[in-house]
Amino acid sequence: MVSLVFIKTQLSGHVGPLTSISAKASHKVCNVEDYGAKNGSPSVDFGPPFADAWADCKDGGLVWIPSGEWFMQTAVSLDHGSATAVQLDGTIYRYAAITGDEMILIENGNDVEFFSGNSQGAVQGYGYQYLSQGEYGIRLMRIQNTENFSVHGFALVDSPSYYLTLDTCTNGEVYNLIMRGVTIGETDAIDVWGSNMYIHDIEVTNGDECVTTKSPAENFLIEDVYCNISGGCSIGSLGLDTDISNVYYHQIYCNQADPAFLKTNGGSGTVKNMMWNEVIFYGAAYPLSIDSSWGTSDGGNGIQMTNFTYKSWHGTEVENSRSVIRLNCPPGYPCSELSLSDIYVWTESGDYVTYTCENSFGSGGFCLEKEPSSGDLTTYTSIATNTVAPSYMSLKMAADHTTPFPSTTSFTIPSVPTSFYPGATPASALLNCDTAGCL
Repeated sequence: MVSLVFIKTQLSGHVGPLTSISAKASHKVCNVEDYGAKNGSPSVDFGPPFADAWADCKDGGLVWIPSGEWFMQTAVSLDHGSATAVQLDGTIYRYAAITGDEMILIENGNDVEFFSGNSQGAVQGYGYQYLSQGEYGIRLMRIQNTENFSVHGFALVDSPSYYLTLDTCTNGEVYNLIMRGVTIGETDAIDVWGSNMYIHDIEVTNGDECVTTKSPAENFLIEDVYCNISGGCSIGSLGLDTDISNVYYHQIYCNQADPAFLKTNGGSGTVKNMMWNEVIFYGAAYPLSIDSSWGTSDGGNGIQMTNFTYKSWHGTEVENSRSVIRLNCPPGYPCSELSLSDIYVWTESGDYVTYTCENSFGSGGFCLEKEPSSGDLTTYTSIATNTVAPSYMSLKMAADHTTPFPSTTSFTIPSVPTSFYPGATPASALLNCDTAGCL
């Protein structure tokens, strides 16, 4: 049984903006067209009008980007916003080899909202123009050193590299987003670190991380995530001075993606109090995995990992030469208090599966060893084989992709979905207005 105390205390307090959209719009509206933006005009750079509208409305107002096509040639930095919002009802197109790290940077803000009022807003990165040549370009969006904020209701499409980075953020809510691009590495959808973050109702198609937790992190609730051909939901990669605690992944659905992969090599610090509950996956490469020998070592002797709960898992892995459960913990820092229950995993390519454990202690069987009463955790390696397929039934999502998208053509901008996990209703309905502030 999942601990109700664990769930209720997962977030440490309020998440999201402190001031309503309508209150911000009532104070002041800055329509980008009043600052020189031209709908449907590629020759007019959208960047400067967007920046000017922000400068005029960042203290208690709302920047409105109406329905239409807006062509950006220079990046924008939306800094030091307070009780402010950006309403994206049209599509922003990357229309040049924009210099900088990200097209849209929101930093050093408090009580900030970036959203689509009509749920049709989008940022189109035309990443294929880089990726088809074996190159990478600018990232689409970063939220940095910002608190009490939300991002919701639009599409991030075909990024030249990463999609959305949440860097040292507090009390944030990110939801009702779709991110779609080619299947190629170094195109992470959401990377997040900080404190008290609620990320939910997200669909991702890309070639790298879906929603991944980085260090430092505490009090994260990540639920109703649809990794629809993706790298999957990871922790890491982790290096020196790792500090991650109280992270709860709930209702994660993975189509050709990995639902829980903790990656480290060497490193130091701790990861504790983690839970993955209600997980469905098909065609995963590394379904349930802790790998303390992943990639190049960052130094250090190992990370201490303790109190991990895996509950109610159903799915298949794509290649049975790999273990469907692989708990590889460093010899100097064995994993402890691991709990596996209601785990039903099988392979799509054979008639048996294996479970591999190294220096991993807890309950639930498979290849885990029980923790000795003495408290002394010795090193060991155990490999178990199972030739009996589990009998279970898990629902599939109707929108599952069967093949990756090509990297040689542009993407049609998708609609924001209304379902992200089988049978689950999104926590927040999509907005449906086309006026500033939804007044």
